[in-house]
Amino acid sequence: MFETLDITVDKGIAWVTLNSPEKLNSLSRQRLVELAQAARWFDDQPEVRAVVYQGAGRAFSAGADLSGFANSNERPRDSADLGRRMADAIEEMKAVAIAAIHGWCVGGGLVLAAACDLRIASENARFSIPEVDLGIPLSWGGIPRLVREIGPALTKELVMTCRPFDAQEAKQAGFLNRIVSSDRLTEEAKQLAEAVAKRPLTPIQVTKRHVNAVTSQMVGVSRSWSDADGLLACFADPECIEARTNYLASRKKGN
Repeated sequence: MFETLDITVDKGIAWVTLNSPEKLNSLSRQRLVELAQAARWFDDQPEVRAVVYQGAGRAFSAGADLSGFANSNERPRDSADLGRRMADAIEEMKAVAIAAIHGWCVGGGLVLAAACDLRIASENARFSIPEVDLGIPLSWGGIPRLVREIGPALTKELVMTCRPFDAQEAKQAGFLNRIVSSDRLTEEAKQLAEAVAKRPLTPIQVTKRHVNAVTSQMVGVSRSWSDADGLLACFADPECIEARTNYLASRKKGN
């Protein structure tokens, strides 16, 4: 059913693997569409009670594949809004979403993780939000989700300065539920998913919806539909174009 995702279901637990390790599991347009479609598909599978998201190879996800968006024939705003629709679909999914993070979790990959209900990371996980260096705002509903999880001051700092941070800081900030050794990540994610899946379904779903309802009143994501407009504005802004060109050139040089 899905070309950019490997999906398996076993004993009430679904595993979704971003499987393009050669591209550090970057989020192409097609992958964003398929992530949203998969979330809706899980809603039609009553046996699925928990969904674990993971990345193949040495990273969880390097974030958005900007080249794919630039070459799209789709209406620009629709293309710019794909990430928000992906994050909303995962957050609204009936099953409990768990992110199992290792290696780099960057930009849109971090938004994907933030849309999950629970997050577990290996000790080698590293996080980065380079959007401002790329001359674009953090979009896809990333700002309200980060404010919800780590607070406004740290969200501003990490997004504005683009400085990387490690798993320990992410845990201390409240973004992660736990940190485990790299060789235990899959097993620990499985145990966490099993702990959810074996319990009565209705109170689990009520808890998820109740917590989401409370936090939506505090920091709602409903206004994130306008994130696409901010992206389009920055794609056309000369200063932003220059920043993006310089950033990508520095990355090619290995700086």
